[in-house]
Amino acid sequence: MNWQQICEIELLLPEYGLPALVGDHPVAVFRTHDDQLFAVGNVDPFCGAGVMSRGIVGDRGGEPTVASPMLKQVFSLRTGECLDDPDARLPVFPVRRREAFVEVALP
Repeated sequence: MNWQQICEIELLLPEYGLPALVGDHPVAVFRTHDDQLFAVGNVDPFCGAGVMSRGIVGDRGGEPTVASPMLKQVFSLRTGECLDDPDARLPVFPVRRREAFVEVALP
């Protein structure tokens, strides 16, 4: 895989997202309160705006989630599936911590 360095881990605060461009894919990178990393598409499939990195991080029944800041649909950070409408989904990208950096790759 071709890993792209996104930022230092310290710059990605828990419960917040960060937008990034991986290749020509807009990506939202998240760090949860328990220090897990997730990367999903940054474009909200319902309105087409690149806003998912500004979404509200939470969980639904133990599933880490992000709620769109636009229309409030909730997406799984693990699978990208919309928990409110299973026909919608965000792309999911491989993400890792390597030393002091967060890296994302295209699948």
